[in-house]
Amino acid sequence: MKFGFSTAGESHGPAEVAIVHGVPAGLGLLAEDIDRDLARRQRGYGRGGRQKIEQDRVEFLGGVRHGYTLGSPVAMLVRNRDYANWEERMNPAPVERPPEKITLPRPGHADLAGMQKYAHDDLRNVLERSSARETTARVAAGAVARKLLGEFGITVHSAVYRIGGVAYPRELAVRDAAKADASEVRCPDPEITERMKAEIDAARYARDALGGEFVVVAEGCPPGLGSYVDWRDKLDARLAAAVMSINAIKGVDFGLGFGLAARRSSEVQDEILLEDGRLARASNRLGGLEGGMTNGEPVVISAAMKPISTIARALRTVDLSAMEPARAFRERADSCAVPAAAVIGEAMVAVVLAEAFLEKFGQDNMTDIRASYEAYLGRIGR
Repeated sequence: MKFGFSTAGESHGPAEVAIVHGVPAGLGLLAEDIDRDLARRQRGYGRGGRQKIEQDRVEFLGGVRHGYTLGSPVAMLVRNRDYANWEERMNPAPVERPPEKITLPRPGHADLAGMQKYAHDDLRNVLERSSARETTARVAAGAVARKLLGEFGITVHSAVYRIGGVAYPRELAVRDAAKADASEVRCPDPEITERMKAEIDAARYARDALGGEFVVVAEGCPPGLGSYVDWRDKLDARLAAAVMSINAIKGVDFGLGFGLAARRSSEVQDEILLEDGRLARASNRLGGLEGGMTNGEPVVISAAMKPISTIARALRTVDLSAMEPARAFRERADSCAVPAAAVIGEAMVAVVLAEAFLEKFGQDNMTDIRASYEAYLGRIGR
């Protein structure tokens, strides 16, 4: 089976679960490799009260023995501590007194369309799965992919370069993405960090929320991941789909992105050079991808996130039980989730890159993969 993952679990259910398929045998993997990224996802200025309750830690249920993967699916569980406060409302078994149904869908959320699609009369049945809490399991899966990529010198970082009206030059965010963990908003610049925090505070005081933009940078990818021969193999399309699948993401681009459309071809392409007998590039405007494949330059992906749809200043909606105008249902939420989304973006990028890497070099065991990888690099002179 190809490298990939599935998740299960509801926001206030007992746990979030991730099952990662196609993991090679012999990959060193410890709980702290996963917990490190789970903690990074929980951080970020503007996060809501839920993060004060949860202390995400992974439990391996299968696929790992004595610190190494077995080649079988890696099953991971992250318990929801908040379930103790929701056990009656989220109990899988029937309860004597069912909770009152929620019928006030939020604009911008999955509530209304989800109720219509699945014939639910209680939007709790929709919001529990469509909640961003599901991304806990994604980050766990992404941490497995990150560990695999790291064995071959591939690193994945992210940085936030816009929150609301406060922006930082994207090219500087790309350059300094590895330093972003030091910032509460994942912006590498201390001064801009403080301005972004003030912007979040202003939105919170206004009982509102903010979106923004972030960039994910993957360095060390060899040329040739992905393929041009079929549209389903094109790596940029696969990466775009993965990042777009993150809650509230409304736009994705690569390299200079939409800015490329305003330039002439001579200002856009990354010219090929010969430096000390090796192939090199004069620039990386296309974000490390040409013809649906990596070209050896850093892979650079940016994403735009809309503000979350749950805000204290509830927006207009319709009460579906009475079919009357009303104000939307409100659950505790973040004022800004862009820093967390950037970490989730890293996870999704790592998963797609790991899938493409194993397609290229095999996936049975780390010994054979490493031999294939080194032979390839020798052939292309890297």
